[in-house]
Amino acid sequence: MPNKILILFAHPLFEKSNANDVLVKSIPNSANITFHDLYENYPNFDIDIRREQELLSRHDIIIWHHPMYWYSCPPLLKQWIDLVLEHGWAYGSKGKELIGKRLFQVITTGGKKENYTPQGKDHFTIGQLLEPFCQTATVCNMHYLPPFVVHGTHFISPEDMEECGEHYSTLLQLLERNEYDLTEFSGHRYLNDWLITKLL
Repeated sequence: MPNKILILFAHPLFEKSNANDVLVKSIPNSANITFHDLYENYPNFDIDIRREQELLSRHDIIIWHHPMYWYSCPPLLKQWIDLVLEHGWAYGSKGKELIGKRLFQVITTGGKKENYTPQGKDHFTIGQLLEPFCQTATVCNMHYLPPFVVHGTHFISPEDMEECGEHYSTLLQLLERNEYDLTEFSGHRYLNDWLITKLL
């Protein structure tokens, strides 16, 4: 039974992002994968909560795809989280709708990978910076997976970016076909690293 994947894409300047253009164009054309552009659907931040909850209910794997904005996500995605993940629906004693679903983030960042270390200029790892998102998933009884990250988007060559797009496409296909076990992600900081082990 294939997984149904929902990609919640949040980029306020998508037209200026070559990296995200490549990633989005790499998403497989599948009836099991839904691409949902939040800024396109809600330019005035007037989120249709029931519509979003219905989308979540129909999918098995949820992806928050966004650029890293000041060590977090763009404002519309934060508002989406605040409004859509309601008490009594997503969490709390009666909030059962998201139990067992898988969640992870696809992130682009201008900073190089080595910047996101205790010794680097950003001082924290990507995983540490994403802890609030991880805890959100935990409270909602979802399985939080490592992120898929594209670093150095200001410096990356077109060839390397195309390879990242191919990896993203392959990752989505593996997840759609359910060709993974949750225990396989243990010890991997990024889904990129897990994917490489699958491709070897």
